[in-house]
Amino acid sequence: MISFDDKLQPLLGKKTADALETGLGLTTVGDLLRHYPRRYDERGKLTDIRSLEIDEHVTVQAEVRKCVKRQMKARRGQMTEAVITDGTSELHLVFFGKVAFVAEQELLPGTRALFAGKVGRYRQNLQLVHPAFEILTPEQDGSSFLQAFLPVYPASQHINTWNIANCVKQLLEIWDGVPEDPLPAGFREEHGLIGLEDALRSIHRPESWAQITVAQQRLKWDEALAVQLTLAQRRKASTARPAPSCARKSGGILDAFDARLPFTLTKGQVEVGEQIATDLESVVPMNRLLQGEVGSGKTMVALRAMLQAVDAGRQSAMLAPTEVLAAQHARSLTEMLGDLAQAGQLGGAEDATRVTLLTGSMNTAQRRQALLDIVTGEAGIVVGTHAIIQEKVEFHSLGLVVVDEQHRFGVEQRAALSARGERENPHVLVMTATPIPRTVAMTVYGDLEVSALRELPGGRSPIKTSVVPVREKPTWLDRAFARVREEVAAGHQAYFVCPRIGDEEPAKSDDEDKRPALSVIDVATTLAQGPLRGLRIEILHGRMPPDEKDAVMRAFAANQVQVLVATTVIEVGVNVPNATVMAIMDADRFGVSQLHQLRGRVGRGSAPGLCLLVTEMPEMTATMERLRAVESTLDGFELAQLDLELRREGDILGAAQSGRRSALKMLSLLRDEDIIADARVAAQQFVDADPDLEKHPGLAGMVATLLTEERAEFLEKA
Repeated sequence: MISFDDKLQPLLGKKTADALETGLGLTTVGDLLRHYPRRYDERGKLTDIRSLEIDEHVTVQAEVRKCVKRQMKARRGQMTEAVITDGTSELHLVFFGKVAFVAEQELLPGTRALFAGKVGRYRQNLQLVHPAFEILTPEQDGSSFLQAFLPVYPASQHINTWNIANCVKQLLEIWDGVPEDPLPAGFREEHGLIGLEDALRSIHRPESWAQITVAQQRLKWDEALAVQLTLAQRRKASTARPAPSCARKSGGILDAFDARLPFTLTKGQVEVGEQIATDLESVVPMNRLLQGEVGSGKTMVALRAMLQAVDAGRQSAMLAPTEVLAAQHARSLTEMLGDLAQAGQLGGAEDATRVTLLTGSMNTAQRRQALLDIVTGEAGIVVGTHAIIQEKVEFHSLGLVVVDEQHRFGVEQRAALSARGERENPHVLVMTATPIPRTVAMTVYGDLEVSALRELPGGRSPIKTSVVPVREKPTWLDRAFARVREEVAAGHQAYFVCPRIGDEEPAKSDDEDKRPALSVIDVATTLAQGPLRGLRIEILHGRMPPDEKDAVMRAFAANQVQVLVATTVIEVGVNVPNATVMAIMDADRFGVSQLHQLRGRVGRGSAPGLCLLVTEMPEMTATMERLRAVESTLDGFELAQLDLELRREGDILGAAQSGRRSALKMLSLLRDEDIIADARVAAQQFVDADPDLEKHPGLAGMVATLLTEERAEFLEKA
């Protein structure tokens, strides 16, 4: 009997199994059967060539328009050039060596075929270099291409979609099916779902669009339920130990702080503050995600929550992803509190507490004093990086943990800090400046209650964003440099952001015409020797020693540095109100949310901000559309939704960046909100009645198969 856990090699042969493992990480029967088609091409229906994206590995169904062999000019030998079309647009193909002769023989004008390769650009034309191809003819005996529907699988340079289709066909012919469906029969009937075996056979070998839809519905439910069961179990586990009740105190430090505020809190800050205050009073541990635009006042909300904990005789810990940001938070909180942060000092207020910074780069004396302040309870608010959660750090009475920028912080670290109390779990408040669509929040942050700050406090300056298309309009780059000089001449400061540092080997590209990403070191040198000569320029990146980074940031904050050339290390938390202009170099190499986050570093003072998105990408590409969208709106929530729409299947949980395959292959966070919401309710009911799923071994196995612990942790880190 062939099961999901059986290895592919004995069934498909070593060469094929090695290609599936090397190219796609597929090693078992279950891996291959859950490697679903990305889409389906109807036989004879040609692919829309205009929708192709540069650097994307694609499979295209197209017709050959012409194919010619010619002598190469730069070196000995011959090459074959072909042009294929979908009827409206063209894609150029180039073949070298022996394959050039094969292509000339087989790619005759009028021939229809599947072509697979990486999309590049040469002399303004979209191009595939050395693409694999499969001629579509009715004579292909036993081929999967005799079907009306051609499944197009996520593929790689090691194995093409038609090879994967034939592997799946072979496997389905000998597969014994599912011994027992993991979803209870009553549950399937209630939700109108077909059996797992039928769904897997139909998804790979469909006979109609209706069959595809029904199969997808069942497989989406499997993924949604696996995720929501995991999150429901985490929610239940997080409430197993009580949290310290932090009751509001009349006339305490929070009231004293509120009385001194020189401005009025926004309506959103008041509403979210009330939600958090109520959570803190409960003995059920708070697990709340606070999302809000850059500058929406999340830090103020967090500080007021921390002061409520201090009023209750408890300590608060604030975790930041970098030492630069931790140091800045500590300075910012101390300044906001004034004499309320000077406990035990001359001139300190009566109800004062102390803000203590703890980072890994402190010297021995500084660290010893910080640890003493924490263990004695003198420090009501502790700010730091992951150094806070090391075993040597002992809190006197930890009541609240604030985690800044959750997407940069691992689940293990958050869990370690949450479990610091011997008999109690501290309350947890997670903050992010990356706006999150509701579907993502339900899936990725399903174990947290979600609050959002949508409005910006008064006094924030507008930010104008402009794309600088240097390919079409090279003179615009000179104008961009001139704008930076104008801002500096007016007493302001500027950021330049680059994709890489420059002391590492640039990533190699298959496209020889594509240059490496611009680097901090190279751009800083170019600016200092050319367009910005004479200005005070410094660099900042993550591999600099902590004291150097802090010194550069302090100098920039004090306007001793006029232009800061940096990586995305400045993406979060850096607050220099005098910085008014930012140029993001190779802006096409950043995501929508990241671009939005970066530009939030300007326009933080009284002067308006300017963000320049510098790119060599041509117009009419999906990448340029993305940049134009960032240019057109400052609404981060709208951009987050757009970002979700633009992501490729499976990438939303970061699997492409991490090198791991995403657990969500069928479920779309954009289109399947109803399934996600229903699965969350169903999962909670299952876990409430059977916390460890002992009575539902099929569900427990499905969770383990679809969402291993490694993936579950990654899901929460995403």
